[in-house]
Amino acid sequence: MKADQRTLLFAAVFGTICAVILTAVGRLTAPYRAVNEKAEELRNYLAALGVPLEADASPAALIGAFEKNVKVTTNGTSVLYAYIPQGRTEPVSLAVPLAGMGLWGPVKGVLALEPDETTILGLRFYQQEETPGLSGEIGSAWFTSKFKGKKIESSDGRAGFRIVKPGTQTDENSVDGITGATMTSDRIQAILSQAAQQLVSERRKRHGR
Repeated sequence: MKADQRTLLFAAVFGTICAVILTAVGRLTAPYRAVNEKAEELRNYLAALGVPLEADASPAALIGAFEKNVKVTTNGTSVLYAYIPQGRTEPVSLAVPLAGMGLWGPVKGVLALEPDETTILGLRFYQQEETPGLSGEIGSAWFTSKFKGKKIESSDGRAGFRIVKPGTQTDENSVDGITGATMTSDRIQAILSQAAQQLVSERRKRHGR
């Protein structure tokens, strides 16, 4: 057998072995990845809702904290997460999942509200594919912290939320966006506004308004 044929045969066999090993490793680690991904999602829900957490809480601890403190219900067409601490009967915060398309891929997060279902308590994004160091800053605390205390409904009854050009005057229903990330800001605004409109509509239906 010629040298080049032996080289090709070796490469083919080696490539097959590597593929088999990678497939096996992927299958073996898949359950652990799934648990870690779920734990990270729950960490964001718990943090947005204001549930006390240890900074280095394990996946098992996060799952336990969620099951102990958070009640999941359906509110109209929305899935609603209510933080009800032990000893209380009424929620101290509420949250809904957020999902939509960013500029480069899917965005997932959680929007938490005060019991009035209007005032924003917290906002977290735990899955996004935006440009690191630019539009990817939507997941940074310095950006999401701007939303705390803002409203998803204006004083004249309009549901929605705005992310405006940096340096623009903001009000109770808006925050300034990220410099150089206008298109991503527009996508996040659309995701938040859709959630706000749905939440306000369902709240009005419950109260007959």
